[in-house]
Amino acid sequence: MNLFQVKQKQFVKIIDLKKGNQCNDNKDPVLERLELLGFRVGESLQVLEKGLFGGDPILVQIETSRFALRKNEAERIFVEIINEH
Repeated sequence: MNLFQVKQKQFVKIIDLKKGNQCNDNKDPVLERLELLGFRVGESLQVLEKGLFGGDPILVQIETSRFALRKNEAERIFVEIINEH
């Protein structure tokens, strides 16, 4: 499942990151930015909040840092649920 599909208050672990379809070379600037912020395979995070209309944006927390991600960013991050709340 991708990060955008996760419900509020759930803890998940990142299992994969996907390049966007519009990137035809090896570099994807959005993925590079996400990795610099701490979104890496094996990292755990919690979905704190989702936007009112359609769930966009999504607020997540990695350790002590919080990030708001747009839908197209969250859909590139594939996760598995590690704890349901």
